[in-house]
Amino acid sequence: MGRGPLIFDVRRGSIEDGPGIRSVVFFKGCNLHCPWCHNPESIDPMQEIAFFPQGCIACGACEEACPFSACTLGNPQRIDRAACARCGACVDACPSNALRRVGRTYLREEILAILLRDVAFYKASGGGVTFSGGEPTLHMEYAADLLAQLKKRGIHTAIETNGLFLWEAFQRTILPRVDLIMMDVKLIDPEKHREYTGASNDLIIENLGRLARERTSTLLPRVPLIPGFTAIADNLGAIRSLLGRLGIERHALLAYHPTWFHKATAISRAIDPRLSTRVPTREERNGWSRLELCQKNDVG
Repeated sequence: MGRGPLIFDVRRGSIEDGPGIRSVVFFKGCNLHCPWCHNPESIDPMQEIAFFPQGCIACGACEEACPFSACTLGNPQRIDRAACARCGACVDACPSNALRRVGRTYLREEILAILLRDVAFYKASGGGVTFSGGEPTLHMEYAADLLAQLKKRGIHTAIETNGLFLWEAFQRTILPRVDLIMMDVKLIDPEKHREYTGASNDLIIENLGRLARERTSTLLPRVPLIPGFTAIADNLGAIRSLLGRLGIERHALLAYHPTWFHKATAISRAIDPRLSTRVPTREERNGWSRLELCQKNDVG
């Protein structure tokens, strides 16, 4: 097994990405550009340099190390992104970890060794391994090889996907090796979907229908509740109708948490001013839940 795509995190001990205690592999790169993405550092498929000012001691080491004069202490964001070549010289020179690389390649054997450390926790809790991102289906062969290794060892496998993938390739590589498919259903209106995510939802809805026919028992549609974007009565009603037509009897509602803003700032990614900066109130959440998309409702 060899090297693969960039991975920006391997999170152990998660209880939010499928059943039980899980390890989550976060792939870098996404074919959607949702402004509310909880992992904004996952969108760009290339390695990025993040700056966390709370850790900066203003020593000037980054400024001295940068061969492109992209780092200056006088810049509050520290890095001139237009001049930055993402070489990482500033990261290597930073003594306080205020500058960090986002994304690295792993040997498959290296990732597998990390995931196998917690087999006892998977077995005891009914957990396993989840592939997330970014969008893991952009790296189907790499993901399928890892999934096969996990399945050989009896480990429960799951994938979190936006649904924008080529069905034939997914059916051949991922589908036979995954126990749970958590697929986002964000917006039904095609114009709104393209406006907010940068892509059509035609293929996403087609793939949802295919999965409903072939793997209903292992499919969990997930609806992110984004105030002003997806958490709109007309949109939630349209999703309810779609799931009903497809015979899908369960889903998850994903609560909105604006806790990712600092990550977007760290990589100088612009934040849509229309996004709420607060956690929705209980009354708002109850209002969305009352729109019950289907009979069985798992709130995430």
